[in-house]
Amino acid sequence: MKALTIDHTAPGHLALATVADPEPAAHQALVRVRSFSLNAGEVHHAVPGGEAGTVPGWDAAGVVVRAAADGSGPAVGTPVVTLGPDGAWAELRAVDTDLIGVAPEGADLGPISALPVAAGTALRALRRIGPILGRRVLVTGAGGGVGRFALQLAVRGGAHVTAVTGDPAKADALRALGAHEIVTDPAALQNLEPVHGVVELVGGAHLVAAHGCLADHGVLVAAGHISGDGEQFPYGALFGNDRRHNRQIVTYYLLDDAAGLGADLTWLAELTARGELDPQVALRTDWTRVAWAAAELAGRRVPGKAVIDVR
Repeated sequence: MKALTIDHTAPGHLALATVADPEPAAHQALVRVRSFSLNAGEVHHAVPGGEAGTVPGWDAAGVVVRAAADGSGPAVGTPVVTLGPDGAWAELRAVDTDLIGVAPEGADLGPISALPVAAGTALRALRRIGPILGRRVLVTGAGGGVGRFALQLAVRGGAHVTAVTGDPAKADALRALGAHEIVTDPAALQNLEPVHGVVELVGGAHLVAAHGCLADHGVLVAAGHISGDGEQFPYGALFGNDRRHNRQIVTYYLLDDAAGLGADLTWLAELTARGELDPQVALRTDWTRVAWAAAELAGRRVPGKAVIDVR
């Protein structure tokens, strides 16, 4: 089969090569990939630091061509969306059936391929907060891939959502996705009405400021760290010096929380196919141009998700 492999001598550390077809384990289905999406973690870390000759990629959508030998997962011919630690950027992918969601027949698999990492993380981070109906939720890094999904899903869940973005030009787009308030200066968070939960995707000073917004018994889910900065809390912040208590900070990583993920991906794919969840695909091209697409994403010149079609 053809696949994009890591080649540190090639542009973007990627080369289109011919490699052996994957051999699925008993609990894996073999999927013919139609489209895959790029994530910031891949273009910044996984590909530049990856082992030469390996096939990278977390998110992909396609059609099952061989069902799992153990009888689990979807049948041959089923359109699916998949997640895994690697192997997505290829014509064929062997993937654990626990990490497969079923896509609606006839749906465009391009936007659906953008769901697993970003929408899966957003959905499960919100669940870590707990019930959000009628409550206030803060999303930092709301203009990024996970942030846009967290915003939409929190609004769908009945929350009053405040979106934090460092780019004022994104404010109108975030309002269009349902944000009730927009904050472009983290310093302004000190004047925000206390929130029940935070989906925190930036780290550094943003995390510290967002923690200060939590009401009693509030939960901050740290699911990203795009700033690359560490956190330094002011004296008293972690023992209720501001008279708020029992607040939590929890970390989250999707691949360590795989139980039931297939059902979540199926639901997210259905929402997307019905037009009720917008993956915000801002760049779509074929895999001969993946090095360029990855550079655009790494340079923050893609105001949404990047989708690559396998041709």
